[in-house]
Amino acid sequence: MRSALSIRAVGRTLTLAAALASAGAVSALASGMALAANSGASPARSHGHDLVPARCFSKEHTKHVVFGPNSFFEPPTTQGPTSFRENSGPTIVTYPLYRGSSRRGRVFYVITDASDRSVAKALRVNFTPKLANAAGTIAVQQSSSHLRTGNGIRFAATVNFAPKRVLVPSATGFPPLQAKPGAVGRPGYSPLVQVVFRGRTVVLDAPQIANSSGRADKVVSISFGASTVRYRETDGCYDDESVHYTSFDASDPVAAAIEDVTYAPNLNAVPSAGCADPGGAQPCGRESLIAFTNGQTGVQNVQRQGLNAAILDHLSPLNNLQEVPHPGALFDYSPMWDIHFETWTASAITAGENVRQTDFPAALKQVTDGLATGFPAGTPFGPTGFVVNCPVVSLDVNIAH
Repeated sequence: MRSALSIRAVGRTLTLAAALASAGAVSALASGMALAANSGASPARSHGHDLVPARCFSKEHTKHVVFGPNSFFEPPTTQGPTSFRENSGPTIVTYPLYRGSSRRGRVFYVITDASDRSVAKALRVNFTPKLANAAGTIAVQQSSSHLRTGNGIRFAATVNFAPKRVLVPSATGFPPLQAKPGAVGRPGYSPLVQVVFRGRTVVLDAPQIANSSGRADKVVSISFGASTVRYRETDGCYDDESVHYTSFDASDPVAAAIEDVTYAPNLNAVPSAGCADPGGAQPCGRESLIAFTNGQTGVQNVQRQGLNAAILDHLSPLNNLQEVPHPGALFDYSPMWDIHFETWTASAITAGENVRQTDFPAALKQVTDGLATGFPAGTPFGPTGFVVNCPVVSLDVNIAH
């Protein structure tokens, strides 16, 4: 549920790439980023869940539900129906594979969200009305396509999947010494596209995952005969439960390298940085996400969390999502995540207060309590100014209470 705690927004937004280009910023961050890789930390408990290293919680006492077009209108334990299917991990999701075109030839894509409910129901994807607020900006490709199914979108721009991803960790993991995305959107590219679907104008989240230049790094396999693609998932935290989502694009090149997704700078035009925070500007196409920069590390450490842990341990960063689709969300959810960096203070690390956070309001309270700041260490907490496209897939709903 949305927190009533205030978020102190920075006076200006700052992209991750710009921040890391500043030697002073890196130095300030490094001074407060001593790793707390306490592999012997005691398991914490919350809501009857045991924390586990690779995800927010174990699957005990939970019901696994997959989001879908009815998620804003159904109880959290009765989601769907949806076109998304997961393995038992869940670590991999299977999407329907769609075929379209660009000026450079055939493209393959998936559809995860639609701004119109009837379209979402027809495609069996997430209903996300916030996406309509990005229409008319460069964050949305304009297409002349009139569709009856998910196939056939004519995109104005596509992706170059040929580059090799570069991610060289620093001694602390984050910030990395080198970072280059493994896929780069060509001029005009965005995963958001406006089409006419069965007579309705709609904004779709339709990230491209393959073309003649190659395919997205997180693609596990593609079956052109069955028209399906298997794609790696990321684990996150929501309301002291485990949420599973997919990462496709980021509007910052360093973030795209860390996430191993497509660099899509036009996504920065989704309105607007800080809009989902209390008092944020409207209309809003984003939702807030907290990413820790210097949490505990260690593959077997149940308190591990953060971008540094993701880089060093090759596991999910366990970011905190402010909202997911459910009846109490008031349509707040969006796959366009407005990233807020949170950095533990040196005193919090020394005192052992830098434990895993699994609930957005609780993570926010660390800032108001003086245990954490923004990025770099000591700066005000607020939006970074860049966006990642990470549609939610499923949630392990706690049914123990």
